[in-house]
Amino acid sequence: MNDHVTGPATEAFVAHRDLLFTVAYEMLGSAADAEDVLQDTWLRWVRVDLAQVRDQRAYLVRITTRQALNRLRTLKRRKEAYVGPWLPEPLLTAPDVAEDVELSENLSLALMFILETLSPTERAVFVLREVFDIGYDDIAAAIGKSPTAARQTAHRARRHVDARRPRTPASPEEAREAVRSFQRALETGDLQGLLNVLAPDVVFVSDGGGLKLAALRPVIGAEKVLRYMAGSVDKAGGTLAGEPTTVNGNPGLILRLDGVIDGVLAFRVENARVTGLYYVRNPEKLTRVESETPLTSR
Repeated sequence: MNDHVTGPATEAFVAHRDLLFTVAYEMLGSAADAEDVLQDTWLRWVRVDLAQVRDQRAYLVRITTRQALNRLRTLKRRKEAYVGPWLPEPLLTAPDVAEDVELSENLSLALMFILETLSPTERAVFVLREVFDIGYDDIAAAIGKSPTAARQTAHRARRHVDARRPRTPASPEEAREAVRSFQRALETGDLQGLLNVLAPDVVFVSDGGGLKLAALRPVIGAEKVLRYMAGSVDKAGGTLAGEPTTVNGNPGLILRLDGVIDGVLAFRVENARVTGLYYVRNPEKLTRVESETPLTSR
C-alpha cells in the first residue's frame, strides 16, 4: 500500500487510538481483547477510501464498535463457563482520568460490573451514548439498527443501569478518605475500624478465575464480608499491605502479600462508607497494574 494511502490513515488512527482503546475496553472489560479489537479496526481502516469519510473519529468508533460487539458475543459464552464472578480487568490510570468525574465513574469497576448484566447490543449503545456522547445516527450505523431502535435500546439500558448504580456517588476526596480508612484498618487488623468504614449492606465480589481462591458468589453484609476477609487473610498467612493507586480513574489498592502482588481492590463509596468491594485476584487480569494505561472519552 503506498504512502499516500497509509500516511493519512495512520495519522488518523494514532490520533484517536486512546479513544478507540477506551471504547473497546469499556465494552469488553478486557485490555487484551480491546487490543485485538484495535488490530481488527486498523486492518479495516486502511482499506477505507478516506475521501468518502466525513468524520474520521465517528467512522473509527463505528468500526471499533462493530468489532467489539462481535468479540463481546464470543466473550459472553466464555464468561458463562468462568469460575465464580467475572470482574473487568483493572487498569492503572493517570491522574487526568480521575479528574474527569464523569469518565472515572463510567470506567469504575463498580459500573463496569453492572454493565455485565446488559445484552451485548445494550452495552454497546449505553457505552457509546452515556460514556462517549455519540449521536444516535452514528450509534445506529455502528450497531446496524435504525436511530429509533438505538434510542429505545439506550433508554432501556440506562433504566437498567440507573436502577443498580449508586444514587449518591462519593466525591473523589470522600472516596480517597474511605479507602485510606479501609487500608489503615486492614493493615492494623482493626476489625471495628473496618466495620466503621463498611456500609451495613456492603457487597464484596472477588474474581480468582479458578486460578486463585475467591468467593464463588458475592458476599453481602458488613459482618459477613469482615468474616470472609479475616478468614482469607488467616489462610494466606504472611503480611498483607495495601498500596494506594488509581484503578480505572478511582481510588483503589494494590494488595501485596509479603511483597508479592496478591490482587487489586476497587471500591464503591457512598455517603463516606464503602458499599462495594471488587477484588481481582486472577493473575491473568493483573498484567496492567504497574504501568499506566491512557484512557479518554475524547
